[in-house]
Amino acid sequence: MTGPIKVSRSIKELLTHINQIKEDYLKNTGEEISIDDIAKKLKLTKEEVAFAIESRNPIGSIDEEIYEDKSNSETKINQIKDNKDETNKLLNKICISQLIKELEKREQEIIILRYYQNKTQLEVAKKLGISQVQVSRIEKKILLAMRNKIEA
Repeated sequence: MTGPIKVSRSIKELLTHINQIKEDYLKNTGEEISIDDIAKKLKLTKEEVAFAIESRNPIGSIDEEIYEDKSNSETKINQIKDNKDETNKLLNKICISQLIKELEKREQEIIILRYYQNKTQLEVAKKLGISQVQVSRIEKKILLAMRNKIEA
């Protein structure tokens, strides 16, 4: 396991141990063992096990050609999609999550029920013991305050 990127001895040893566990499990059960089960056996996180397993994979170049057929090839860099939308979605989720944390408990409950659990205003009203009109007014006030914080 030598290559352009140096893998530490401890990771190499862990990978050897993981491979032995996988081999023994396959021999005994006839099935592949999951990363979760390996992690439990080794008292490690799934991420640590996955990292060790991935460390054996060769490094690929983004300029490497991918052949679709004999007459047509493309590089990996040309196939990578624009992650701008995913980044914006993630940033929006983080922003909204932070804004919700800043709300009072009752306001948080209304927003969570309405927008994360898809409850109607009437269902929220019954759950909170208030009228649907009150839910509507509170919701409108919350959303306006959240919008103002975003725009500030």
